Amino acid sequence: MLKIWAKVYREDRIAKQTTYENEEKFTYANFFKYLTEICDTLDIPTPVLLKAHLFNYAKFRHVVFRPRDFMESVDFDKLVLENLS
Repeated sequence: MLKIWAKVYREDRIAKQTTYENEEKFTYANFFKYLTEICDTLDIPTPVLLKAHLFNYAKFRHVVFRPRDFMESVDFDKLVLENLS
C-alpha cells in the first residue's frame, strides 16, 4: 500500500493538499506516474523529475519541488510530497 501526502505551499501556508493512495507496491520506476496523478488531482502542472528528487525521497521520505522545477510558471512557492506509508 502506497500513501503520499502532497502539499502545495503559498507564502508558507498550505494552499492545497491531497493524500494519494494506491494499492500497488511502491516502486521508484512508477514514481513519475504517482507524481502525475497527484498533480492532476491538485490541478497543477507536473514538475520535471530529476534523479536528485528520487534520492531525496528515498533518503528523507519527502521531496520538495520548487517553481524552477516546473516547465510552466506556477503561482505557488513549493510542492512537497511526503511518504505516509
